[in-house]
Amino acid sequence: MNKCPWWFAALLVLTAAVATAALQQGVRSHVDKADAGLAWPQLMASMAKMHVAMASVGSSGSSDADFVRLMLPHHQAALDMAEIQLLYGKDPQMRRLAQEIITDQQSEIELMQLWLKEHVAGSLKAGQAPAPNMSKEY
Repeated sequence: MNKCPWWFAALLVLTAAVATAALQQGVRSHVDKADAGLAWPQLMASMAKMHVAMASVGSSGSSDADFVRLMLPHHQAALDMAEIQLLYGKDPQMRRLAQEIITDQQSEIELMQLWLKEHVAGSLKAGQAPAPNMSKEY
């Protein structure tokens, strides 16, 4: 029976391990690129939605109310983008940042909605219609 030298057997094992690792890295790289391809249109859609919402806000005559009404879709876009990051992002630091954005921006959205409810709705005269985009979402 012909025996292979030990170094030849070790070389075969090492070659197989390197090939497997390279293949896995190639698959992982392909998956990352596919994920990035899915994330980009979603990020752009959240930006487009924000721009449409902000452009639809008309002046109310109150700089405070206008500021809040414009900031609401801005914050919602930040939430949407952070959620997309959590779906597709790989970097732990960026995922942590996305989670912090979700927590902080949601809290600020609730504060601004409450402020609008208390200040703008209370300042409307009888029969005066509320400014556009004063829905619960914005």
